[in-house]
Amino acid sequence: MNRKDIQSLLDYNRWCNARILGTAAQLTDEQFLAPGTFPHGGLRATLVHLLFAEWMWRMRWQGTPPDFHYRLKPEEFPTLAALQARWTEEEALLEEFVADLTDQKLISELEYTATEGGRHKRVLWETMAHLVNHGTQHRSEAAAILTDLGHSPGDIDLIVFMNQRPPGACGGKGSS
Repeated sequence: MNRKDIQSLLDYNRWCNARILGTAAQLTDEQFLAPGTFPHGGLRATLVHLLFAEWMWRMRWQGTPPDFHYRLKPEEFPTLAALQARWTEEEALLEEFVADLTDQKLISELEYTATEGGRHKRVLWETMAHLVNHGTQHRSEAAAILTDLGHSPGDIDLIVFMNQRPPGACGGKGSS
């Protein structure tokens, strides 16, 4: 995995988040705030969990262990606009971090503490790919909530994202 590959995955992550958030903008405040039956609750709670994970992993990657006594809470985001504003800040900080990555750094070992307290060692790029995969799970939950409310975000598959880009733009062999 190289920097361009990771950048492509994170571009997909951002595209997918934007697609979910854009669709959520069609909801009423009541729909956005409603509780739900998914593991983290309704749409707002699911999206806050997703944002928290992005913040937490970025902090780990930057060598600033997050304080697990602090978690983003749904109540901190009374509106979708408040959540989108915080997400925009987080995306900018993540882009800043990625801009300084090298292929060598991506294959370095990352030691971190999991939210439940266990210590782990992983290669940096693996944890970055995990972030995107984790997002896929919770964006799928958000997409199901949105669809149930009559506002499907449409296909959020990686291949759909890749097909919207020029050949070779998504990293891997043959890309430049």
